[in-house]
Amino acid sequence: MTSPAKFKKDKEIIAEYDTQVKEIRAQLTEQMKCLDQQCELRVQLLQDLQDFFRKKAEIEMDYSRNLEKLAERFLAKTRSTKDQQFKKDQNVLSPVNCWNLLLNQVKRESRDHTTLSDIYLNNIIPRFVQVSEDSGRLFKKSKEVGQQLQDDLMKVLNELYSVMKTYHMYNADSISAQSKLKEAEKQEEKQIGKSVKQEDRQTPRSPDSSSNIRIEEKHVRRSSVKKIEKMKEKRQAKYTENKLKAIKARNEYLLALEATNASVFKYYIHDLSDLIDQCCDLGYHASLNRALRTFLSAELNLEQSKHEGLDAIENAVENLDATSDKQRLMEMYNNVFCPPMKFEFQPHMGDMASQLCAQQPVQSELVQRCQQLQSRLSTLKIENEEVKKTMEATLQTIQDIVTVEDFDVSDCFQYSNSMESVKSTVSETFMSKPSIAKRRANQQETEQFYFTKMKEYLEGRNLITKLQAKHDLLQKTLGESQRTDCSLARRSSTVRKQDSSQAIPLVVESCIRFISRHGLQHEGIFRVSGSQVEVNDIKNAFERGEDPLAGDQNDHDMDSIAGVLKLYFRGLEHPLFPKDIFHDLMACVTMDNLQERALHIRKVLLVLPKTTLIIMRYLFAFLSHLSQFSEENMMDPYNLAICFGPSLMSVPEGHDQVSCQAHVNELIKTIIIQHENIFPNPRELEGPVYSRGGSMEDYCSDSPHGETASVEDSTQDVSAEHHTSDDECEPIEAIAKFDYVGRTARELSFKKGASLLLYQRASDDWWEGRHNGIDGLIPHQYIVVQDTLIS
Repeated sequence: MTSPAKFKKDKEIIAEYDTQVKEIRAQLTEQMKCLDQQCELRVQLLQDLQDFFRKKAEIEMDYSRNLEKLAERFLAKTRSTKDQQFKKDQNVLSPVNCWNLLLNQVKRESRDHTTLSDIYLNNIIPRFVQVSEDSGRLFKKSKEVGQQLQDDLMKVLNELYSVMKTYHMYNADSISAQSKLKEAEKQEEKQIGKSVKQEDRQTPRSPDSSSNIRIEEKHVRRSSVKKIEKMKEKRQAKYTENKLKAIKARNEYLLALEATNASVFKYYIHDLSDLIDQCCDLGYHASLNRALRTFLSAELNLEQSKHEGLDAIENAVENLDATSDKQRLMEMYNNVFCPPMKFEFQPHMGDMASQLCAQQPVQSELVQRCQQLQSRLSTLKIENEEVKKTMEATLQTIQDIVTVEDFDVSDCFQYSNSMESVKSTVSETFMSKPSIAKRRANQQETEQFYFTKMKEYLEGRNLITKLQAKHDLLQKTLGESQRTDCSLARRSSTVRKQDSSQAIPLVVESCIRFISRHGLQHEGIFRVSGSQVEVNDIKNAFERGEDPLAGDQNDHDMDSIAGVLKLYFRGLEHPLFPKDIFHDLMACVTMDNLQERALHIRKVLLVLPKTTLIIMRYLFAFLSHLSQFSEENMMDPYNLAICFGPSLMSVPEGHDQVSCQAHVNELIKTIIIQHENIFPNPRELEGPVYSRGGSMEDYCSDSPHGETASVEDSTQDVSAEHHTSDDECEPIEAIAKFDYVGRTARELSFKKGASLLLYQRASDDWWEGRHNGIDGLIPHQYIVVQDTLIS
């Protein structure tokens, strides 16, 4: 490399280094400016916070005063009521209680906002003032430390520059010495080569003359070679010396370079971070945190105070109860609403007979009139019942209109990132003028229809009341009342006897059997209402101890039969699920794991009586079977739960009916799905179980859900006339484990503990036998065959 090239290269290296150092200097300068700006912004931020809270304190105080004025305005209006006793009485009504709590809440908010304003002025703002003073003082000291660090860094960079220049200078001398050494070596090689060629070219002359010439030439060559060797030795020594200096200079340069890079790295990575954290920001964030947490504490306590008042109002709103208010109103003004004294018979001219005369010749007329009244009352009651249904359906429509849950305005408080004003979707839809006008028109039209039906219903009920009073008096006079009471007593006794004698009530077993045989695929089963007339007819037949669904005839309305089954459970004096386990069952619903939920439900239900568990097991096995046909009947477990939930479990008073009913439906759905895991199996709980054919199955069968054939199918190969002689087979004695009521003419009825004679097996489910001298079919699952008599 030539000297100009080396010189140019050195200049480029120096220029690059200068550029890098200049960039670092510029960075250091900008760093201090940045920290200065940060300090200025911090001071400005703290000043803005002070101004903000000072203004907010004024607003809070003005708001507090306006709230106080608002509350006092209406409280003064209330105090100025002339009839103070009337005002005192009205306070017990739930709407008035809501109003009083609302005014108290306004006064409470007024006091709270006054307190909030005082905290802003006397607590939070002084905190920001102290933070601002501390930040300015600490930043000045931090700036001095930062300047010292930058000076130390520049000193290191200057030392690196000096070491680098020394290295470059010695390295250049070493390269120059090396170049000269190589030149001397080339000259030596050239001289030696030249001598060899000359010796080869010489030709022999006379021996004496050639010898003299060679000696002279050798002497000249030796002298030249020695000079070159001396020059080479000198240059070799010079090169060695310069090379050593260059190596030492390079080592110093590399050490200085490593130290400089470490210093620069430490400054940028550690020193700057420490300077900002431990100097510039010393205590700033912690102090600001304390000040803002004071603000948060004040605001949260304000919200807590507000929520406490709102909770009281919410509780009062939840307790808005028309029935209770009506009762309170009547109790307050008992003298106004109490019924007057009965009108007494006022005899004329000493006529002391105060009872109907049922003797001839008016007796036949009274009997005819009583019969006419009975006929007319039956017609009027049916008509008035239909009017009542229409009225109740219309009332439900009105209640749906006025109880629509349109009070959630949470969308109004959803703000975008741009903090633009947000339009409420509620205001654009439900509360829009066209929507309000349409709903109001519908509501008024429905109300008009409701009051028309209400008036019609009340008029009909008044007429029924008058005619019923006349009819009762005539019946009492004619002695019909006593006979009717005796008949009803016998009927009630028959029903009670039947219900208490069967593990599964006849109405439940018969309806489920009918639906299981004919209605599993009936669309909308239990959801679609049936004919009220047919429902009443079937219900009355069961109450008389009859089974109107016996046999295989399918001439009944499926929806009406489903309605009878629901009506039975709804009409129980004590619901199938007692109220005393309501909360325990509701706690089970909150469990996410379905298996754990079923296990806890089982534990809760096992405390119930055995008879109740048997009925539950039977019913829910049927509902589970029915839900398997949901693609055809549209009744999955959830839909069935909606239909049966209100009938099986009533929500106790004082609970939110809507939310609790949803939990009840979820509970019933779980029991339908998990009934096999919830209820004891036949081995654990002896009693009838539901079979897929709709009949009751053996309680000790190994296959609890096996298909059971009907009586007719299972006994189709058996002769109609049973051989009663003992010549062919010896009768077997059996004992009845449960009461059983025959469903057809061929099935025998018997009581628990009765002794039965069994002739032979008609099928796996039935025996042919005798009881009380009558031959017929006996269900295997209801008896225990004497083991000692069976081979």
